[in-house]
Amino acid sequence: MRGVEISSRLAGRCVGEVASRRLGGLCGWGRGQRARSKMAAASVAGPAVNVFPFRDARAAPDPVLEAGPVAHGPLPVPLVLDNGSFQARAGWACPGPEPGPEPRLQFRAVCARGRGGARGGAGPQVGNALGSLEPLRWMLRSPFDRNVPVNLELQELLLDYSFQHLGVSSQGCVDHPIVLTEAVCNPLYSRQMMSELLFECYGIPKVAYGIDSLFSFYHNKPKNLISSGLIISSGYQCTHILPILEGRLDAKNCKRINLGGSQAAGYLQRLLQLKYPGHLAAITLSRMEEILHEHSYIAEDYVEELQKWRCPDYYENNVHRMQLPFSSKLLGSTLTSEEKQERRQQQLRRLQELNARRREEKLQLDQERLDRLLYVQELLEDGQMDQFHKALIELNMDSPEELQSYIQKLSAAVEQAKQKILQAEVSLEVDVVDSKPETPDLEQLEPSIEDVENINDFEPLFSEETPEVEKPVTPVQPVFNLAAYHQLFVGTERIRAPEIIFQPSLIGEEQAGIAETLQYVLDRYPKDVQELLVENIFLTGGNMMYPGMKGRIEKELLEMRPFQSSFQVQLASNPVLDAWYGARDWALDHLDSEDVWITRREYEEKGGGYLKEHCASNVYVPIRLPKQTSRSAEAQASGKGSGASGGGAGEQA
Repeated sequence: MRGVEISSRLAGRCVGEVASRRLGGLCGWGRGQRARSKMAAASVAGPAVNVFPFRDARAAPDPVLEAGPVAHGPLPVPLVLDNGSFQARAGWACPGPEPGPEPRLQFRAVCARGRGGARGGAGPQVGNALGSLEPLRWMLRSPFDRNVPVNLELQELLLDYSFQHLGVSSQGCVDHPIVLTEAVCNPLYSRQMMSELLFECYGIPKVAYGIDSLFSFYHNKPKNLISSGLIISSGYQCTHILPILEGRLDAKNCKRINLGGSQAAGYLQRLLQLKYPGHLAAITLSRMEEILHEHSYIAEDYVEELQKWRCPDYYENNVHRMQLPFSSKLLGSTLTSEEKQERRQQQLRRLQELNARRREEKLQLDQERLDRLLYVQELLEDGQMDQFHKALIELNMDSPEELQSYIQKLSAAVEQAKQKILQAEVSLEVDVVDSKPETPDLEQLEPSIEDVENINDFEPLFSEETPEVEKPVTPVQPVFNLAAYHQLFVGTERIRAPEIIFQPSLIGEEQAGIAETLQYVLDRYPKDVQELLVENIFLTGGNMMYPGMKGRIEKELLEMRPFQSSFQVQLASNPVLDAWYGARDWALDHLDSEDVWITRREYEEKGGGYLKEHCASNVYVPIRLPKQTSRSAEAQASGKGSGASGGGAGEQA
């Protein structure tokens, strides 16, 4: 947190530039920070070092943890769920001096139907159980529409996954209070759906809803301090600007920009696919997210930064070459005829083994069915007619003759299958024995030394044709570097993709950017309230972690604030996890306070859309329906109206 005093516009701009240079590298993703240190070393060493391979990280399945003594005590320990549209985080709010370092469970908020489907295979897979997302990209489903959960079934899958891996049995009831995050100005239908799921399906005792960015603000402010400020929160789907007055959200002046990390990744993917049409399949969304997290930054002055990239030296020192995976062996040109023949024979053996396995499985099924039919026939021969007729009904047969015909057909099919299996085994043994090629005939075709000398005598006669024959032979070997061909040069794309939250027109969106929206929100307040808000501008959310973001916000404020005014910009200590930490701290501080929790009795009395307000919650706006009059009152009113009209008609007559 740092105050900025400006004595003139020029001096203020210089201060902002120096501040952005000092603070630009303070915010970074955990793994990306190490990558950026490598980038700095690479830029000093030279352009040839700026080659970064894609990690293509594959998520490891989450272990099923045991609740243990942590979740059991004199009072049920609250469960804290940060229900984000990009990543879900779950853990315990454990009382004590050390509540815990981080959430026990973090996974992507997506699920996919199992590959077995309705044929008895695996069920739906959720989060980290999916492993790599790219092979299943077309199957992925999310319960969110932007940042609002709308699909009840998919949300139930995410909650089941969280409870199961935290060691909580969700079969009977979840006997723990739950603190759950929700979207800003969450629709009543979404909250009603969530409350219905938690109380009716899981049987929880009580729940509290809060906004993730307000929980992050709660975690970073001093304890027992009622403060005002302006929160800029940017996540995977949306960016919000939230004014806080005396510790409570001013919902009437909140603004949302429908842009976030998802749109930046899609824009970067389109840019690189247009630039490298030969690598369309390799430019995936997961790799674009990796580039955004570890190689992108926010330019303090976008136009000036683009001018720098026009310099060849600056481009060579700052471009990042992203190495795509490739194979150094060209299959079409380097395989010899023996290797191709061996590969064909391996494929043939594999197909033969597969067919033999299928025949054996079918033979086993037919044999079991034949044994069943023969057992029923023995019942007929032994004279047990009652059991015989019951067995015929189970087999869906009408007469003993039909049973006999089925037995004959199955016997013939079983014998035929056994013969095919024997023939396949014999043919496989013959193929293995005869697979070695015969070479004596090839040795007879090799020329002798005398033949070579005779051919050399005729060489001057064909001097003009020999160069034409030898020329096509030499360029067969590759003359280019395969590794360089499979590199993506990421230059101005490093700043163009994250710039869309400041300039949505780059992707054709008719929306205002962060600076314009921030100015619009401030203009809705008098000047004294504006000065109070800008003294505590708080940045949170995963999309606020680009290097240079804080300096860019400071520069925009310098341009929009009056002469000789001050402001302070603070970045969350951990913009990604501070929402969960804040929800955990809030749950521990209000564990015994009943005026912030929604109990099951209140849910049944006031409905699923009911909300108890607190310092990190939305504003509760109930739906007020017009009062409907009873049918008897309507009939009386209609009777009086008809009588009055009749009397008026009589007077006129």
